[in-house]
Amino acid sequence: MTRLKGNMSIFSRITWLLLVALAFTARAADETFPSLKVKDEVFTKVTITSITPTDIYFSHARGLASAKLKDLSPDLQKHFHYNAAKGAEIESAQREATASYHAKLMEAKPLPPPPGRDAVAPGDDGDFVAPQLHARSLRGQPAPEIAIAKWVTDAPTIQGKFLLIDFWATWCGPCRQSIPELNAFHAKFKDRLTVIGISDEPEEAIRKMTSPHIDYAVGCDPQSRMIKMLQITGIPHCILIDPSGIVRYEGMPQYLDDQKLEHFLDKYSR
Repeated sequence: MTRLKGNMSIFSRITWLLLVALAFTARAADETFPSLKVKDEVFTKVTITSITPTDIYFSHARGLASAKLKDLSPDLQKHFHYNAAKGAEIESAQREATASYHAKLMEAKPLPPPPGRDAVAPGDDGDFVAPQLHARSLRGQPAPEIAIAKWVTDAPTIQGKFLLIDFWATWCGPCRQSIPELNAFHAKFKDRLTVIGISDEPEEAIRKMTSPHIDYAVGCDPQSRMIKMLQITGIPHCILIDPSGIVRYEGMPQYLDDQKLEHFLDKYSR
């Protein structure tokens, strides 16, 4: 697990960004629209949940989403009081903070390997529960909508199958270490299970990583929409979703093995 922490200079930078965002918030949330167009995508039954100088966050007919104000029509930008100069300044500061943040992570030592998997007690429902969780818990609850900006591989088949979604990054050592095991899950259970890796890095960064090779589907989401929805603070982090859309496992993929995964697949098959 690589924890998402930085030094005091990063925290100071983020604090400054938050103060700027509060100072320039466009308007109160909970404004509704019958539809909202973001580039070429149209969302219906939209309710704005929060607004910053650069982004809007909203619910819609299919779930939750976010969008850059700069990607909206001029009329909507005016409606939300978008200031292009201020937005560019904040995004530049965010890029600097993110770059420093990732550099600090590269210097950090990874946490020790997980304890013996079989020594962990099951939950009240008899299912295996990860001993550590660095995210909002959704076990036993509906999963959020899958947010992929672009597929780096071919789009996978997900209808009627379990989904094992792994949140990872090319710069994360423990993430790369878990890839061979995820490849093995993909190969062994592909008739019932679709494995998907989601990174918030640009497509180019993902394609540059040639080792280890990834056999399962990979998508990128530079806006980190699912990471924000799940409040993930450390990667790798994965969630196992059953065919009815309920989260059955959450935590590091390293805690899973064939036996535990097969338990979930057998128990929660339709």
